[in-house]
Amino acid sequence: MSKDVQGILEEKIGKSISVLKEELNTVRAGRANAALLDKVTVDYYGSPTPLKALANISVPEPRMLLISPFDPKSIPEIEKAINVANVGINPANDGKVVRLAIPQLTEERRKELTKTVKKMGEDTKVAVRNLRRDSNDELKKEEKAGELTEDDLKESLNDVQKAIDEAIKNIDEIISEKEKEIMEI
Repeated sequence: MSKDVQGILEEKIGKSISVLKEELNTVRAGRANAALLDKVTVDYYGSPTPLKALANISVPEPRMLLISPFDPKSIPEIEKAINVANVGINPANDGKVVRLAIPQLTEERRKELTKTVKKMGEDTKVAVRNLRRDSNDELKKEEKAGELTEDDLKESLNDVQKAIDEAIKNIDEIISEKEKEIMEI
């Protein structure tokens, strides 16, 4: 197989899978996870700042997130940003830290989250299959241009298929892990 086509394919598959993992981190599975607040930005003195840059986020208990701001005066802005980010948890503060108590998920909510996670997995699989099509098209162009023989083309197309099959298997494993995590009580 053309080495650059294979390299580009593997790089793009890797990116697709890492994007999926990042998206899955933001899905609340009933357990405290600092990644839940990754997308929260706080209006700090007029400029949007990631929460991670303004505070330490720790997990003192399985169902509790503790946000310790470097500047205690920023607590009202942090609470407001968490509410605006629609994380689904109401923040509570004691003047020094902000606490987020993660509620137990209902069975209905767990099933809803499982559907969401499956959809994320399917979207990633579609993206990976599109990468297969792009790689196959590129290889066929190379064969037309005389850079590949017919046998090399067949072998390259097989290599692309193997890479795609491996990626889809990997995506399925990631999704089933997340589903287990969500359904765990």
